[in-house]
Amino acid sequence: MGNCLRKHRREPDSPVLTPTGGSYRSKKVNGTTVGDGTIPAFSSTSMGERKRETQRSPLQEIKHVTSNTDIGAERHIDKKRLAHRIAGKAAKKSNIAVVNKNDGVFHAYYKYNVHCFCYSDLKEATRKFSSRNLIGQGGFGDVYIGYVTYCSMASAEKPNEGVAVAIKRLRKTGPQGHEQWKNEIKYMGKLNHPNIVKLIGYCKEGEQRILVYEYMSKGSLETQLLAEKAPHLDWRRRINVAIDIAKALDSLHNHGTPVIHRDLKASNVLLDKDFNAKLSDFGLARYGPLADQDRILTRILGTKGYIAPEYIGTGHVTLKTDVYSFGVVLLEILSGCCAVKKYSDGMAGDLTQWAGPYLSNKQQLHRVIDQRLGRNFPTKEAQKFAELTLLCLASDPKCRPTMTEVVAELKELQENTSSSGSSSNPKPYCALTFTPCPPPCIVQ
Repeated sequence: MGNCLRKHRREPDSPVLTPTGGSYRSKKVNGTTVGDGTIPAFSSTSMGERKRETQRSPLQEIKHVTSNTDIGAERHIDKKRLAHRIAGKAAKKSNIAVVNKNDGVFHAYYKYNVHCFCYSDLKEATRKFSSRNLIGQGGFGDVYIGYVTYCSMASAEKPNEGVAVAIKRLRKTGPQGHEQWKNEIKYMGKLNHPNIVKLIGYCKEGEQRILVYEYMSKGSLETQLLAEKAPHLDWRRRINVAIDIAKALDSLHNHGTPVIHRDLKASNVLLDKDFNAKLSDFGLARYGPLADQDRILTRILGTKGYIAPEYIGTGHVTLKTDVYSFGVVLLEILSGCCAVKKYSDGMAGDLTQWAGPYLSNKQQLHRVIDQRLGRNFPTKEAQKFAELTLLCLASDPKCRPTMTEVVAELKELQENTSSSGSSSNPKPYCALTFTPCPPPCIVQ
């Protein structure tokens, strides 16, 4: 169905492999018998025999190993290990998914290391994309929870029969949505980091564009921060979340070819059952400047309230553009407020403009700190957190720290917080609101 993975039929004259080395069938080529049961036979000289000779088959790989060892050493070859190598190469050629059950993560030898799902399977896994399975909505599309089995990657009718996954279906049709869909596969399929959400697979059938991710049971950071009661996000966890996000960005910026996320925000940070944070949504990501460049010119894309001022003014994007967005997320973590607050009269207030004067004033910092924390946080660490936030929000990108430096600063804060022994039970929530700068925060 569609472009899903299928097992390839073996032709009558195709080679046959056995776990201990196997054999190949003999074959006549131009009237001459080729292949004695141990050497692979190739069909026609027109296909380029010389080129084929340089590309060893799995059986030739074993023959190559044994031919370079003496008879005594040959007896000690680990045939089981070589058999695994054969199986791995065969799976890679036929696009057969390989499942790692130990850590519950799917791995597949396919393009971008992701699995190709059939639409019918994903439809069944989500109860026909039922509203009961809907767990989120974004600019890209709707996100549903579904269940798939380990072995076949097919759908499971009951939750206890499979593994929970997040299935995001493109809502908008058109070239822009398709490009974002391809971008997710392009980057997330290649990135492997504990603080980046794992892309399990995708589906492309007709107009259907779907992505399948690991399921993050605690939802987004934005949801947790804006909840009326957020007893789970105490000071220590907020520091840990900040470190997790910083590590993910640091990994992107120090990738072989640097990657700029371009859409970092609290709603794109997801939390697992243990409140470990992972970065998601790479629809706007792109490769950063090369070694001989410091910036690239691109179309201005992102989310209002998180976009760096120089990016808005010039269209130039750099690694420091992500650092600014990270500073906004730090401010959200500290204040428990969203980056842009909309009022009933249609007006909108920018969190960075309102909070800026208070972040640099130790006596006024309490106006910014989320009142749900009560007094259950170390004051000095909160001040250092505010100082780091201000550095990331610097108007001049050259004054912003690198993400490597940010990770180091946050780890030091984490150590100080652990040694201070702050309580993990925040006091009841006291509503905190803000206005579009400069009037002070109103504590109700």
